[in-house]
Amino acid sequence: MQYQVPQFIEVEDKIFGPLTFKQFAYVAGGAGMCFIFYRFLPIYIAIFFIVPIGGFALALAFYKVNKRPFILIVDSAVKYYLASKLYIWKKVDRPKEESNSASAIASKLMVPKLSNSKLRDLTWSLDINETIYSKEQGFKSRDQIHNSDSLSSFKGLSTDMEGRNT
Repeated sequence: MQYQVPQFIEVEDKIFGPLTFKQFAYVAGGAGMCFIFYRFLPIYIAIFFIVPIGGFALALAFYKVNKRPFILIVDSAVKYYLASKLYIWKKVDRPKEESNSASAIASKLMVPKLSNSKLRDLTWSLDINETIYSKEQGFKSRDQIHNSDSLSSFKGLSTDMEGRNT
């Protein structure tokens, strides 16, 4: 026995001419509400109700946002505005604008306390070996440090900016 496999199941059936049942219901409901306002209110007052209701009914029937029906967008918007929200404030530290003088750069290179974490210690030592600030000679790269004798004050001791051991 052979059965025919249904195809195009995502496409809604056109029941009322070129309209699906949902489209017909939106257009008929909007037209009915517009007629009620036209019938019971003076035209110069009714027009302020007819235009938005008619536009909304047509948007519900035909307008799509990113290939999704407009009713889903309206549904999501209503749920968003009616649902409770949790607002969390997190202070963002913004660096102050300083000049590029040696004192401004030196204040950023304060020697941090070493932690118990070996990974943090390793990261800190790698960052420090990249560039070292010397008060007399300015910034030096790793290659310049290895070629000079200024590395002796940095072996295992943390020093402050004046060169005192801590």
